[in-house]
Amino acid sequence: MSKELIYLLLIFALLVIPRALQRFNLPAPLTCLVFGIGAMLWLGDGSHDPVVSLLATLGISSLFLFAGLEVDVADLRKGMWPLLAHLLIRSGTLAGMAWLAWHYAGLPWQAAALLALALLTPSTGFIMDSLSQLGLDDAERFWVSSKAIAGELLALAALFVVLQAGDPVHMALSSMALLAMMVGLPLLFIGLGRWVAPHAPGSEFSLLVMVGMLAAYITYALGVYYLVGAFIAGLVARLLQQRMPSLASHENLHALRLFASFFVPFYFFNAGTKVPAEALSFEALGLGVVITLVVLPLRIAVVWLQRRLMFGESFRSSLRVALALSPTLIFTLVLAAIMRERFDISPVLFGALLLYAALTTLLPSLVFRRPMDVDPLQNEAPETVVEQASVVRDEVRDVSAACAASDKPTLPAT
Repeated sequence: MSKELIYLLLIFALLVIPRALQRFNLPAPLTCLVFGIGAMLWLGDGSHDPVVSLLATLGISSLFLFAGLEVDVADLRKGMWPLLAHLLIRSGTLAGMAWLAWHYAGLPWQAAALLALALLTPSTGFIMDSLSQLGLDDAERFWVSSKAIAGELLALAALFVVLQAGDPVHMALSSMALLAMMVGLPLLFIGLGRWVAPHAPGSEFSLLVMVGMLAAYITYALGVYYLVGAFIAGLVARLLQQRMPSLASHENLHALRLFASFFVPFYFFNAGTKVPAEALSFEALGLGVVITLVVLPLRIAVVWLQRRLMFGESFRSSLRVALALSPTLIFTLVLAAIMRERFDISPVLFGALLLYAALTTLLPSLVFRRPMDVDPLQNEAPETVVEQASVVRDEVRDVSAACAASDKPTLPAT
């Protein structure tokens, strides 16, 4: 069988079959991950393909580029004090979890900190792209998105510090390079908007994606990961919205959603092919169940109690917010891979983290009875569709009135 046909079959399998299985409340990313594990068991190292790895990099980078674009500074300011309290509580739980992993699991402190981040950090890009499918009201959606974004900002900063802390000199140089990138990205966007975009109408999306990929590669070269640079590029583009409105326009956001929705399945498939066979053991299964039974209720209880005490919300509303923040799939996969590559964690712990990520991602689907998924085609708010229909109706009415007022014959009304 030719490679071209294999790639076509893989694209079909990743883009069509997971969508079909969503009717059974199976999130599409988990299906893609299982496909990758199956390919690993069947082909071994032959499942590691450079083309798939490239597509996976595009997927994770575009997803976090979109997550950066979704940051609304005005909304974060509106809920500043509750979010600061949330971050303070999150920092305390992260520190406590890291200390327990370092003291009792025998992990190096850096690996223990990464383990805490993997267990406690919600996957913002995944959650944001699934909010419209959960049936939450406006206030609940606001707090879920705000808490997820604030938590991700904290996690990305902690990830950078933890990964660089082993070498103070390298950390200083990397910090300087990161600051230089944060200063240079606005200048690059402005330069492209002044010298390229006016002569190439419609090129803003391509420029946004390419700058995001460049930033992702820079942070990867600094020893962090692609997602940090991509998120920063998206955040910078959002902050430049007033000066360059077309950069973070609704059309660009929608286009980036579509772009990410095509490539993200390859990331989950590629992550599945990197799972060691030793991680698929009964010992890993047992440890994953234990971690889930201990950590997941703790996470839900902390958020639920916080909402009840600070806002006086009802039991049901607080629980809905806490459950919506439970998925950790992307962050857990990324950090588990980093721990395996840099700190050589055991396959049992790696497999346990995969099971924990899968169960936290399945929980909202089972509770809300709607599969969580990164699907931009389902993320247009109903009110947006109504507004667009109203605009079209008004335009048709205006045209009909103009035709009726003229002496020319008109088409019969329909």
